[in-house]
Amino acid sequence: MKKLLYLLVMMSGAILACSKNNDTEEMLHLQADRSLQGPIQKPLSGYGSDGSYEVAEADFDNPQYAGTQVAVFYPKGITSPRPTIFFAHPFGGENKAYNIELYHFIAKKGYVVVFVPYRTIDISVDHRYQTLWEGFVKAADKYPGIIDTRKVGFMGHSFGGGACIDLAYKAFTEKGWGQDARFLFTMAPWYSFNWNSPFTTAQQLQSFPANTKMIAQVYDEDDVNDHRMSVDIFKHINIPDSEKDFVYVRSSVINGYDYVTDHVMPSSRKAFDALDYYGVYRLLDALMDYSFNANANAKSVALGNGSAAQATMPSYKGQSMAPLEVTDNPVPKYPQSKYQFPCGSNTNPRNSYCE
Repeated sequence: MKKLLYLLVMMSGAILACSKNNDTEEMLHLQADRSLQGPIQKPLSGYGSDGSYEVAEADFDNPQYAGTQVAVFYPKGITSPRPTIFFAHPFGGENKAYNIELYHFIAKKGYVVVFVPYRTIDISVDHRYQTLWEGFVKAADKYPGIIDTRKVGFMGHSFGGGACIDLAYKAFTEKGWGQDARFLFTMAPWYSFNWNSPFTTAQQLQSFPANTKMIAQVYDEDDVNDHRMSVDIFKHINIPDSEKDFVYVRSSVINGYDYVTDHVMPSSRKAFDALDYYGVYRLLDALMDYSFNANANAKSVALGNGSAAQATMPSYKGQSMAPLEVTDNPVPKYPQSKYQFPCGSNTNPRNSYCE
């Protein structure tokens, strides 16, 4: 029943209603052209601004989900492989249009992103992880001229936010991906599972390669996934504080427009707005530049430990959006009873780390 309720939450947008019908391509076009809502416009320069590349796309049949395709978004015209983000979508987000702005943003900045759909209603969590894994590996094998596995990021939202931790560890340790650069970017994660057993602090979480960097984000109005899941992973992963930040994104009302930080942030809400660009894309942009290009100036935005460059959000006619709250020692703000999926649930293999 809980999984059904969660699915209904994630499928509330019109985008998901079209995921399997003949309107998919039209809906994808509309999503790609969706205009920014609210009084604050997206940044025109610096981190978070659109890159200069046109976006190209390559698709192939999903090895673990018949009837769907893995999508690889990349900068058009590149002549050598580029650093790559492997993205794990949330429950119900199996249509690439669900987060199309994010994928296009990454490709416009000169990088590659791999999107692998998995079944929301599936036989097991393990099979969802397997679907993501096999899609990622096949993409890397199929497009060596596009995907640079020596510089990689693993990014995910909700179910994907929990899954990308395990998938990244597997890629780093079994495949050797990320030898030159690697990072994690988790958003409002669901429970984190391992292939055969729970993540334990004495094993995988304490064994991430030394060059791993991390941003963990949670959203104030999220009442689906308990923030404790993100807090747990952030505190127990062996990435040093100097190379990771926990980011708490708060809502704002500017000129009568409500900037909502609910569970389906970023980009998948009906209202695509400045929260996406300033709260998510800007930090991701800087993290990619810091990780992939060793740009030390990018660190103050990506992993600034609450620096003004990182935490300050834009304003409109004297009204400022709530700044980002950044910490290396996150503490949950709300009781577990607020959430549809509390950390202490028996479903969570790490429920002993909830408090």
